[in-house]
Amino acid sequence: MRLLALDIGNTQIKIGLFEDEKLRYLWKLTTGTKRTTDEFGAAIWGMLQTRSVEPSTIERVAISSVVPAIMHSVVESIRRYLKIEPLVIGPGTKSGVKIRTANPREVGADLICDVAACLEYYSAPCIIVDFGTVTKYEIIDQDGVLMAAVFSPGIGISAEAMSEKAAQLPPIEIKKPASIITSVTMECMQAGLVYGYIGQVQYIVEQIKKEMNLPDMKVVATGGFGRLLAGDIPAIDYYDNELALKGVRLIAMKNKAPKKLGS
Repeated sequence: MRLLALDIGNTQIKIGLFEDEKLRYLWKLTTGTKRTTDEFGAAIWGMLQTRSVEPSTIERVAISSVVPAIMHSVVESIRRYLKIEPLVIGPGTKSGVKIRTANPREVGADLICDVAACLEYYSAPCIIVDFGTVTKYEIIDQDGVLMAAVFSPGIGISAEAMSEKAAQLPPIEIKKPASIITSVTMECMQAGLVYGYIGQVQYIVEQIKKEMNLPDMKVVATGGFGRLLAGDIPAIDYYDNELALKGVRLIAMKNKAPKKLGS
């Protein structure tokens, strides 16, 4: 069974083609808020063609999104180009994820997908650290319940703020210098940014474990910047960049398959 999973974030759109449980191909688009239905459709169609995947063989499409402004164009592109009614994950979607927060309907689809995959492939209790535009710490208790989250500015936002708010500092490439002690301006900025962010994540994770009184909670990192940071953060046990896409697939399989649309 071929399923196309879309994880729409503020910066990137990840598109994964699953064949049964296996993620066969992965593509990425920038999250352009001004793309039309045809532009999204042509992009998706073209990506499939680069891997010699016949679009008519796609049986299901499921979408997780935190960018409402582009959803009309994305959904219409799936209907028009793939002839499928996509599953848009949101309040009321059967997910299997238990949520115990002040307002469960406010919990974003991205968090729900992360948690669904974490419970399937790892174990509770655990902390998911999602390094996206915003870094999200998703706290899952010993009963597998999403009970809280912590949000902080992502490292990309921090980098932009440093160069934009300080007139004499140049735009910064997010890269870890060999040493935290350096006299080169760019490396001085990189050292404070990257080493500082490593320390921030380590502290927040340790504090969550302390307040939960669960020192052995597993920590699963995901998100694009996690590839740069996870290996230097002792608290992180696993890095899984496809966690959300796996969650999209799992949730899709819990919901009734839509019928193919007519030509």
